[in-house]
Amino acid sequence: MIDLNNFKSKKQPGLNDIIKCLEKAANDQKVKGIYIDVSTIQGGMAMIEELRNALLKFKKSGKFIYAYAESYSQGAYYLASVADNLYLNPQGTIDLHGLMTELMFFKGTLDKLEIQPQLIRHGKYKSAGETFIKDKMSDENKSQIAAMVDNLWNNIARQISLSRSLSVSEVKNIGDSLLVRNAADAIRYKLADKLAYKDEFIAELNKKVGLEKNDKPNLVSLNKYIDVPELIKKKYTSDRIAVIYATGEIQSGESRSDEVMGADEISAVIRKARTDDKIKAIVLRVNSPGGSSLASEIIWREAALAAKVKPLVVSMSDVAASGGYYISCGARKIVAQPNTITGSIGVFGLLFNAQNMLKNKLGITIDGYKTGLYTDLGLPYRAMTPAEEKIIQEQVDQIYLTFTERVSDGRKIPRTDVDSLGQGRIWTGDDALKNHLVDTLGGLNDAINIASKMAGLDNFRVNEYPEQKQAFQQIMEDLSENTKVWIEEHELGEQAVYLKRLRSVLRSAGIQTRMEYEIIFN
Repeated sequence: MIDLNNFKSKKQPGLNDIIKCLEKAANDQKVKGIYIDVSTIQGGMAMIEELRNALLKFKKSGKFIYAYAESYSQGAYYLASVADNLYLNPQGTIDLHGLMTELMFFKGTLDKLEIQPQLIRHGKYKSAGETFIKDKMSDENKSQIAAMVDNLWNNIARQISLSRSLSVSEVKNIGDSLLVRNAADAIRYKLADKLAYKDEFIAELNKKVGLEKNDKPNLVSLNKYIDVPELIKKKYTSDRIAVIYATGEIQSGESRSDEVMGADEISAVIRKARTDDKIKAIVLRVNSPGGSSLASEIIWREAALAAKVKPLVVSMSDVAASGGYYISCGARKIVAQPNTITGSIGVFGLLFNAQNMLKNKLGITIDGYKTGLYTDLGLPYRAMTPAEEKIIQEQVDQIYLTFTERVSDGRKIPRTDVDSLGQGRIWTGDDALKNHLVDTLGGLNDAINIASKMAGLDNFRVNEYPEQKQAFQQIMEDLSENTKVWIEEHELGEQAVYLKRLRSVLRSAGIQTRMEYEIIFN
């Protein structure tokens, strides 16, 4: 049996690794089934959806899937709900409560500090920056968020209903009314099949595979099963498909972990794939809320050049919005999950005027000399003049025009239609498909298969980029990154997300194509 256990190994396997393992296990006669032991799961909705679909595909082999946990977070339950039998500890519970998103508004803080935000944007739905000038969502932003979140929740309820033989309305009512408050409720509302302690569950598992009650089940961890050779030997080929992971906020320079995607690094990797004769097609895996408009343009350029000479397919993960959509729109095909968050075709610029804070709070005044009217444009110690504001607005409008032209050219949609779909509005993958912003629904493997067919490949290898760093360098970077994550998660707990958002704000220099909120799933 394959043990999908918590997904918490120090060196976590990637999504593609897990899916490959499931495909291999489906054809492996030694594997009788899968045991899912997952209380919580890290990852967004699209990633969980992709993994869930892979488990559903595994079930077609006729092998079983059992799930057990002391308690299930909402994301973990959504994944585990595919199981043939879902077990729960008698004192545990299933946390099914619906979806939400929230924005942190800084207007009150800035008012107290006497700092004046100066927001210039294009797109009535472009909410990024509103958090500095308002104390609540605008009507336009709330309407688009409500439509998106309702769409996502409907999809989750629909998938759970199919797996648990419930109606969609029953699942939504259970979550919206928080009807499952203890283990007995989970049985009553048919979210679980049986209550059992771990030893009782192991006995049931043994019975399923023909072992004695007290025998130790032969479980193979996911990390170990990755190293099991492929059962179906593929013919040797020098043909490659490059899978390039474009993850994090888009900024100039080099990438920094999964939080920042460096335009220099990603564009260089795309360029290398374009010029490598062994690479016959490229899949760009995008998981990004956007960022710098200039950095997005740099990556778009390399992607567009690559798409002219070989098949380039985009696979959208949890988020491919604003700049994340910008870098995707030049692909020959775009694949998204139904619950991918995408679109947000809009632009904004944000400056701060701290003159009153410096004078009234700190007693600091500024004086100097400049050679031209606009020499100190953008400095934070004075307000913009109307002429300066006009200059910035012209820049924002020009970037929006360029953005929409990129989408129009890449998607073969009239620019006026792109503008009506744009204005900063966000879409789910489902809605994006209806509006021709993406081509089909599916995951990374689907994108790879589409790319292989476009390139005319029957046999090929997959090369993943950016390439792994030298061992010592990777260890040191992992140590630094793990230390930072440990401090944030263990010292700040659930509040760590706010530190992450503040860091994101501080990185928002220049004109931005960015989406600034996330859907809370777990």
